[in-house]
Amino acid sequence: SRIDQRAFTVGGNQRYQYMMAASLLRRDKKATAAHLKADLNRTDNCAGARQLQELLDTVLNPETPATDTEALDWCKCLIAGGDGFDEFCKTVRSYDNATLCGLVWTANFVAYRCRTCGISPCMSLCAECFNNGDHTGHDFNMFRSQAGGACDCGDSNVMRESGFCRRHRLKTGENVPSVPRELLLMSEMVLPRFIISVIQYLREGYTEPDSGSERDLQKVLQQLEPQISFLEELTKMGGAMRTVLTKILTNQQTFKDLSMGQEGSPYAKQNYEKYLSALKNSGLVSVEEKALPASAESPAGEEEATGALASTRSEGHAGLITLPDQRKMSWKPFLAVSILPLDTSIMDSLKHKCFLEELLFWTIKYEFPQKMVTFLLNMLPDQDYKITFTKTFVQHYAFIMKTLMKSHESDTMSNRIVHISVQLFSNEELARHVTEECQLLDVMVTVLLYMMESCLVKSELQDEEKSRHVVVNCGEALLKNNTYWPLVSDFINILSHQSVAKKFLEDHSLLMLWMSFVSFFQGMNLNKREMNEHVEFESQTYYAAFAAELEACAQPMWGLLTHCKVKETQEYTKTVVRYCLEALQLWFDAIGFVDEPAPNQVTFHLPLHRYYAMFLSKAVKCQGLDLDSLLPDQEMLMKIMVHPLQIQASLSEIHSNMWVRNGLQIKGQAMTYVQSHFCNSMIDPDIYLLQVCASRLDPDYFISSVFERFKVVDLLTMASVHQNALLDSEQERPMLEGALTFLVILTSLRLHLGMTDDEILRSEMVSQLCMNDRTHSSLLDLIPENPNPKSGIVPGSCSFEEMLSAVADFKAPVFEPGGSMQQGMYTPKAEVWEKEFDPIMVVLRTVYRRDVQSAMDRYAAFLKQSGIHTGNPWPPYKERSPLHPSYKGLVQLLHCKTLHIVIFTLLYKIWMDHQNMSEHVLCMVLYLIELGLDNQDQEHKEEEEHCHDSWFPGTSLLSNLHHVINFVRVRVPETAPEVKREPPPSTIYSFHSSALGRLQYCSAAQVFSLVAERRRKFQEIINRSSTEASAQVVRPKSSSTRWVPPGTPPQLVTEILEVRESMLSLLIKLHQKLSAKQNSLPAGWLEEAAAGGGPADAGRHTHGDGITAIERILTKAAGRSRHSQRSIQEICGKVCPPVPPKKSSPADKKTLDKEERRTRARERQQKLLAEFASRQKSFMETAMDVESPDGEAAMDLGLTELMDSEILYDCVICGQSGPSTEDRPTGLVVLLQASSVLGHRCKTGEAKKLPTSDEEHIYAADTCGVAHDLRLALMQRFFRESSCLQSVSIGWDGGVYVQTCGHTLHIDCHKSYMESLRNDQVLQGFSVDKGEFTCPLCRQFANSVIPCRPGPGLEAGAWHCPSNKKPSVLVKEVEDLQGLMAPFPTVSNLSKEMELVIKDIKNTTQKKYMDYGKNPGSPDNDFLFMYSVARTNLELELVHRGGHLCSGGASGAAKRSCLNQLFQVLATHMRLYSIDSAYNPWTRLTQVTKSQGPEVDRREVAMLFRDVPSLLIIFVLTMPQPLRKEHFTCVVKMLYNLQFVQALAALSAQFSPEERQAWSMSGTPKKNAANGEKCFEALLSHVIGELSSDETIYRLNAAEPTVLSSSVWSPQSIEFSLRQFCLPYLRIASLLQHHLYGDVLTECLQEDEFWTLVVGLGLLAPGPQTPSSSSSPIPSASCLEWPGVSAFQLVTQWCEEMKGLPETQAEHTLTLLVQDPQWGAPRLLQLPDNYNILFQYYHRKACSACQKVPKDPALCLVCGTFVCLKGPCCKQQGTCECVLHSQHCGAATGIFLLINASVIIIIRGHRFCLWGSVYLDAHGEEDRDLRRGKPLFLCAERYRVLEQQWVSHTFDHINKRWGPHYNGL
Repeated sequence: SRIDQRAFTVGGNQRYQYMMAASLLRRDKKATAAHLKADLNRTDNCAGARQLQELLDTVLNPETPATDTEALDWCKCLIAGGDGFDEFCKTVRSYDNATLCGLVWTANFVAYRCRTCGISPCMSLCAECFNNGDHTGHDFNMFRSQAGGACDCGDSNVMRESGFCRRHRLKTGENVPSVPRELLLMSEMVLPRFIISVIQYLREGYTEPDSGSERDLQKVLQQLEPQISFLEELTKMGGAMRTVLTKILTNQQTFKDLSMGQEGSPYAKQNYEKYLSALKNSGLVSVEEKALPASAESPAGEEEATGALASTRSEGHAGLITLPDQRKMSWKPFLAVSILPLDTSIMDSLKHKCFLEELLFWTIKYEFPQKMVTFLLNMLPDQDYKITFTKTFVQHYAFIMKTLMKSHESDTMSNRIVHISVQLFSNEELARHVTEECQLLDVMVTVLLYMMESCLVKSELQDEEKSRHVVVNCGEALLKNNTYWPLVSDFINILSHQSVAKKFLEDHSLLMLWMSFVSFFQGMNLNKREMNEHVEFESQTYYAAFAAELEACAQPMWGLLTHCKVKETQEYTKTVVRYCLEALQLWFDAIGFVDEPAPNQVTFHLPLHRYYAMFLSKAVKCQGLDLDSLLPDQEMLMKIMVHPLQIQASLSEIHSNMWVRNGLQIKGQAMTYVQSHFCNSMIDPDIYLLQVCASRLDPDYFISSVFERFKVVDLLTMASVHQNALLDSEQERPMLEGALTFLVILTSLRLHLGMTDDEILRSEMVSQLCMNDRTHSSLLDLIPENPNPKSGIVPGSCSFEEMLSAVADFKAPVFEPGGSMQQGMYTPKAEVWEKEFDPIMVVLRTVYRRDVQSAMDRYAAFLKQSGIHTGNPWPPYKERSPLHPSYKGLVQLLHCKTLHIVIFTLLYKIWMDHQNMSEHVLCMVLYLIELGLDNQDQEHKEEEEHCHDSWFPGTSLLSNLHHVINFVRVRVPETAPEVKREPPPSTIYSFHSSALGRLQYCSAAQVFSLVAERRRKFQEIINRSSTEASAQVVRPKSSSTRWVPPGTPPQLVTEILEVRESMLSLLIKLHQKLSAKQNSLPAGWLEEAAAGGGPADAGRHTHGDGITAIERILTKAAGRSRHSQRSIQEICGKVCPPVPPKKSSPADKKTLDKEERRTRARERQQKLLAEFASRQKSFMETAMDVESPDGEAAMDLGLTELMDSEILYDCVICGQSGPSTEDRPTGLVVLLQASSVLGHRCKTGEAKKLPTSDEEHIYAADTCGVAHDLRLALMQRFFRESSCLQSVSIGWDGGVYVQTCGHTLHIDCHKSYMESLRNDQVLQGFSVDKGEFTCPLCRQFANSVIPCRPGPGLEAGAWHCPSNKKPSVLVKEVEDLQGLMAPFPTVSNLSKEMELVIKDIKNTTQKKYMDYGKNPGSPDNDFLFMYSVARTNLELELVHRGGHLCSGGASGAAKRSCLNQLFQVLATHMRLYSIDSAYNPWTRLTQVTKSQGPEVDRREVAMLFRDVPSLLIIFVLTMPQPLRKEHFTCVVKMLYNLQFVQALAALSAQFSPEERQAWSMSGTPKKNAANGEKCFEALLSHVIGELSSDETIYRLNAAEPTVLSSSVWSPQSIEFSLRQFCLPYLRIASLLQHHLYGDVLTECLQEDEFWTLVVGLGLLAPGPQTPSSSSSPIPSASCLEWPGVSAFQLVTQWCEEMKGLPETQAEHTLTLLVQDPQWGAPRLLQLPDNYNILFQYYHRKACSACQKVPKDPALCLVCGTFVCLKGPCCKQQGTCECVLHSQHCGAATGIFLLINASVIIIIRGHRFCLWGSVYLDAHGEEDRDLRRGKPLFLCAERYRVLEQQWVSHTFDHINKRWGPHYNGL
């Protein structure tokens, strides 16, 4: 019905319109939509438009609840314009013109990143684009998204075009035709109304967090879910729809028209007001704060602002750093206005101009709901939208951060914010654009300041009262929870763009702001040393502090530094350096620092120092700037040096346990400071800065400061006694070592002083590899990223991989069969150890002190192995790369008198054996001397100095080496024993040198003070009076308390000490002392050294111990100076005994005695160790599978020697040895476990392939377990229950396997052991309540004890003698034995234990694996289960031996077999059941019963259907034990006959009718021959004849010729088949005989196995000719031996049983008859080589049970089932799916591959363990949880090990870390 058009045009009354709308509403939606669309497409469409608007007014009435979906349906229909919505989507998609992928994903999505293709480091690709692009050989990885992301394929701003996938490389989007206008017309009309309705709901639902009402934002969002999803759906329709949406979202007019809602509606007005009030507080400074005093209000115009900034430099208020008036309140607005010259709009409330802005606003208010974020991001491929949205985002930036700080869910929110910002700011074009247009940088820095400002506290560094400095408080949530990271990460992201970074560096006011931000972190987290008691609460804030400095200060610094690499950028560097120095000066003023650091406090955070250092380094290294032009005056340098030096000294104090009362966290800080992620932003800049200071300051001043900071001033004395008020005596040595090591590092480290990036990378790598062999990933992680990025993108620099192959060798992972899985490791090459091992770098980079030791041990091992040096080597000295000319001043340190005095004093003290000296001290002293010799000071300053002091004439080390010092004036405490009497001049005395090493004369009361003299030159000449130069040093005077210990100290007296030594002579004497020889360096020593000084000799000198080091130094000294050479020769010439005073001669003797005692002790120790090792070895041989050469040890119970006496057992608990008795039985420690390994065997030995696509499948129908189940079910249909249950074995699935470690114990001892385990509270990996324990001797896991039967061993007596009885007699005897009733067992401890073990065995497996009968629990059922246990264990042993017995008895399994004991227990139990003689299979096996015609009991299972090995086990176990060997052989022979006839029958069924006819004919004449009964042709023809008489049997297979009919059966092939058919039975029989009688199994070739077994079992007398495949083999029929009745009669009888089955069963006759007993070995599934194939298919696959994609998918590697790990969705009765599956598939053993983690998890019963991974990356490493995401490949060796552990049931023994799973997996 057409609506009358004119009614509208005339503009009929309102009511009419409403009626119209109502009538439209009632009509069919599709029709209405089509009709409206047609109207709108006319040229004059205002009427249609009005009609549509009215309809929408009704449909989208904002007062209807959001949950009403009617409105949404209307919108869908209207947009589609009458078509189906899905159809419409398809049409729109066909016009998709997008050239970008832009797929948006949320957290946990798996995406890819390719560093080779990426321009921005944040680049990422979805799996589809990645797999469709070509990234072979690239550096890519897969990663699990943390915060969500979007695919960048097609965006050439972010990645190189070569990496685009096919679709986006061809830009298919460009050729799409343009969209017909009418297609999207409706959308353009409807969507604005839809969007405003969504916004109105959002306005309505929002409540402020502090308003009293219940705030439930989630609920509002849930109601809006369908609407927002609909918007998201629209964005996925492609470019055409996105363009429409962009128009709507960014159109300001539409927003104006619709934003207020409908005129006149009170609801809309109220709604709009809610929105306005929400907007009010969106500024950075909230409205209330604005209403403060006018000072804050004054608008910061441009000029005023710069003025304000300028004033901050004057003393007024120092930047941001000070607190004006100490009142916090007044300081917020102060920050707000005076510092922000650029744009006050940041502070103001927001104003919105379009839908997009308001949508983003609500997105923020609602704390970034995922759907909204996805919607906003899905739109990004549209370029117009992208630009507008980025601007909008920046406009809201401050508001976003403000919301974030208040949020409770700050983690989730942070992730969502970064999800958006990373898409916008990674693009350089965009970033530059918004930096220019929207002041992005100012916004960011301001917001950062605002953020940190909320958690500032007063700094307590230095002078607590006067300090005006404020720092962040690391305990605040903002820092502790890393709330600031989205902001900082955005900031780092935009600074990575050169254009943006340049803008930042050019803007001085911004730089100043940034420096004031950095200074908030300067000195945070101050540590104060606890002196008295241990700190009560250890705060863990330090990690927040380190993270904050790294992320907020260091990362932006590295970002800026990457843009300051070339000469053109010099100006930037200068500016930054200038502002750094200004900020530092302000900081020193603010904390009131003069020249001494406050004692006992340290902060590890000096970001200002580090900024300064790194920009200096860059300036000199890359920009060719002159260092001096960037350095401040000397006074400032002295200040700058103090705090970094304080940190170095504190590190040493912490390692000397001086901070132990501060708890563990202080050690944590010391470790973090040097740890690989932090070192390049922390310790490296600090040391570099100290190096710069040292190269520019007076060296004497510097050295004295170092020793004073390290508190070892008082130790540097020649006295034997001294006082140290600062250190305990046990701290002196480590502190002295620390000070010397620091000096060595300072003078020898070249990281920033001239090494190239490649050299740095190389030395870092070498030092890490020297500490330990490393995996590739750990090495990558341990090498600091900046200054040298590892990714190898930097042009001209060597890549990580190339460097690695240059310095290291790859050690492929090795597999110890019982050991841990090892990973591929890199180990240093020999030449690296020889030439590049640098102990100094190792010390600098070790987090744990033990790593230094580890590096030295490895170095020693290398030297020993290569025969260079066998003793205990010293750290080798390494030549350094040359210094950059700017830092030449550093060499002065090595050539200053203070250092030389210290060196002289220490050499003297070491030689005199003073306390607290160590080898390490000597080593470092020698290192310093050698560094000095190698780095000569160029400018000799001797002219001006005029040898003005009495220690040394000048500053050159070379000339000072041979300067002799005769007397030294020292001060000693007067209590020193030497003072009392007049000492002879040669007595030792003590000498006090202060750290200053200045020489003053004591009695001139002029005392030197460090503080007063600090800024003057230090040398002064005093004391020329004494003829001999007397050297003496006074310590500085600070407040007297610092030096004087409590109690009145003894007065210090000055004494003169005769020394008469030079450094050279001390070195030579130390050489003698070290080598313990009087004349260790003969006079001509130097000439020899010089003569042999070829290059070959150089190696000898570089490696070795202290002796080598001294020789090397002497050689160098002699080579560099004639004078030294003469002195050395003179000293060596005086071969007099050493000159130390007499007092030390007893000491010398003492040391010699000591040495001797040491060597003796060492020898004793070696001897003990050797003895222990041999004991251990012998134990291992008995306990483990070590094949001992001397055959079977007595412990191997199964094969005990054939003794006549009783077997003796050792109890491993009480240690007694004795027989097992009825009262006190001994037991064997065993592990019982259910196993389905046998059931998983298939006919072929091939592994099944794991499906990796929907087309592939795995079928379980062909497994052994299934086949046997079917067979039993069939029998139960036709035959009597009890008979069926004796004709087959069960236990293929869920059979009980018994294994032992071979140790025995008394059962009562075991009980008390279990009791003690039960009371042991230690957490064990097993459950004692379930009877689990570990063997007390070898700790192998076990859960039961099998009692050993008392009685004689297997003697060689009556039981074994071969009998000459006739077969018929033996058959009769066997029958009689079976008839014997078992004597009812007497109740004794033994029988009780036997019953208990049976109970254990039954409890091991699940009920369903035991009850196969119709009535569960019946004796027949029990009987079946018992003999099947024996069968399972025999079959498994066969599997372990490789499925055959060719290797003889040499299998480890046999050595520790417990089958003998198991059979005894089973036999005892089974004798309780007697077989009814009427039904005894033995009679039917051996006698021809009188035929009763047709009424033969058809209910008995026919003999030919029965499983022969089962019968064998039944017979053996039900006869009285022990069984005589002759009877056993008789049983085996009779059953062989049956097996042989079964084989004939089965074969005959495979013939074609013609062949059957032929064989029947050809065999008939042979029946009457002499050996007819032993000829297979005769028997075959007989069988065929018998069976053919019943047409049903053969009739079936005549219809379809079998596969084999193509080949013709020859006698040879029949013979072969018969043998193969009988082999499994023979193997079982042989194993049984081996265990019961201890017969040895003989080795043989595979083709001779049949004969060997037949002879071994006594079926065939061993003939003279050994059977070999060449001579005509003896036919298998010749082993038959019939029991005195005609063979043909017996066969007839057996065939008769088969005939005459009811008609229905005829078809099954063959199924029951033909049973191929051969099974292949059990195998796990075959996995794909590349993990990615498997991962991509399974990680998105839905679970078949719950139809959801599991969070943790897992795969069973035995059968390929896909399960949910830990998923609540698939739980049944509280048990999760993996555990359920392990019970179903492996009888409680499950092997699962966790798809998302690439690891394998083993479930065994109630425990589980992580096994490791069988997928390794190219470097032989696992990647657990796929963290690195590198490509993984199957490691065949590991998979073999896994399979082998599964088959051999050794998971429990080999894997050590088990835990309970509580059914939760």
